Amino acid sequence: MFSPVPLNLPPTSLKLSRIKDKIYIFDVLRKKNLVLTPEEWVRQHWIHFLHQYKKYPKSLMKIEGGLVLNDLQKRSDLIIYNNKGEKIILAEFKAPEVKINAKTFEQISTYNSKHKIPLLLVSNGIDHYFCKVNFEDNSYQFIDDLPIYILET
Repeated sequence: MFSPVPLNLPPTSLKLSRIKDKIYIFDVLRKKNLVLTPEEWVRQHWIHFLHQYKKYPKSLMKIEGGLVLNDLQKRSDLIIYNNKGEKIILAEFKAPEVKINAKTFEQISTYNSKHKIPLLLVSNGIDHYFCKVNFEDNSYQFIDDLPIYILET
C-alpha cells in the first residue's frame, strides 16, 4: 500500500479515505474516489496546483484522454483546454520514485504527435519540466514555468 510522501508542490487539501485495507483519494475532476497510487498522488496535487495557483478551471481539465498509437490504445494523464476548446497543455505524471528521463520525454512526445498541444508538463511530483513546442520546425524549448490561465476572447 502506498504511503503518501511530501511533494515539491505547495501544500493542498486532498480528501483521503480508508475503505477496508485500501486508501482512496477523491478525484475532483471525475468526482469519485480512486485507489491511491503514487502516480495518482502526483496527478491530484498537480490538478489542485493548476487550479489554485495557475487559475486553470477544473471544467477545462480532462484526465486520461484516450488516443490510438500504432493500433494500441494509450491514455494521457491530463489535458487542459482553453475556453475555445483547444488543447493547450499535455501533462505526463510519474510516481515520485520514478526518475524523469529521456524515455519519459519520448512518451509524452509520442502522445503529442497525435494531440499537437503547445505546452508540455512532465513531473514526478519532485522534479518538474515544462516545454513549449514549436510545430513549424518540430522543436521544443524548455521553459521555467507554465503560464497562468488567461480567458481568451
